[in-house]
Amino acid sequence: MATQILMKNPSTGIVKKGFYGFSWTTFCWSGIPAIMRGDTFTGIIMLCFCWFPIITLIMAFKYNKMYTTKLIEQGYEFAGTETENEIARTQLGIIKKQTNE
Repeated sequence: MATQILMKNPSTGIVKKGFYGFSWTTFCWSGIPAIMRGDTFTGIIMLCFCWFPIITLIMAFKYNKMYTTKLIEQGYEFAGTETENEIARTQLGIIKKQTNE
């Protein structure tokens, strides 16, 4: 089951929801959730392959991580509590940047 984590772009102030874990929505509706999140290209590709159940199953396991990682690459940062952020980093395999203080 997917877990939600708030993501905020510090330069624009835009807040979006990031996800990690199994995506039931992707499993049931293929690329439609991706399109609804604004990830149109990925959504269309998933819809093109939706008649292959094994691909849909694989994407259900991978899509939330792909989407949230894409948000991070676009400059978004975790905006939940420190505990929520740490759990999300661990689940997504993201190493926290070290600061020299």
